Amino acid sequence: MGSSSLVRVLVYLIMPAISSQKPYRVGRSKTGLGLFATKPIKKGTRIVRYFGPILDSRIPAHDEIENKYLFELNGRWTIDGSVRKNLARYINHSCRPNAESDVRPRERKVFIRAIRNIEPGDEINYDYGTDYFKAYLKPIGCKCDSCEKKRKKLRAEARAERAKVKAGTERKAKKAGAKSASKAAKKKKLNGHAVAKPNGRARA
Repeated sequence: MGSSSLVRVLVYLIMPAISSQKPYRVGRSKTGLGLFATKPIKKGTRIVRYFGPILDSRIPAHDEIENKYLFELNGRWTIDGSVRKNLARYINHSCRPNAESDVRPRERKVFIRAIRNIEPGDEINYDYGTDYFKAYLKPIGCKCDSCEKKRKKLRAEARAERAKVKAGTERKAKKAGAKSASKAAKKKKLNGHAVAKPNGRARA
């Protein structure tokens, strides 16, 4: 096998081939890899199927399989989406997603569908659900755009509050310093300058 053929084989093994007809591509995301739109995707469009071996929870060997790509269809059937060709596994979670999972237990299928218009370059994402969020995302902190913006807003509010408290403390300190200086000036005047008498005249 020539070197060029070997390189092609290695590339094929590392990254799944993506048809140019598909409206998405795998790309670098801030959380690792993600799936990005390459063409406009209209609201309601079925984007990609989430697929892999179907696991039966009644079979002990299947029930013991554990990875972050498991997609539960119901109490019995689960899709193991860890297979390389399942490009839908690259879709990241978002608390304010632009897509959703269309789960069809009887057909044992899951499709990812757009819930709003998605523009080229936008990362495709959907809500993974409460159980996944609690198990995998909450312990490390959700890094979706919505949560990042929320954290940024909270940090800005915290900085503003600290600045407000600091400014208030400085004003109080300045006011207290002014009062102390005023008292000191009055005391000095009483000890070394004119002192008022009861009859209104003063003695130098």
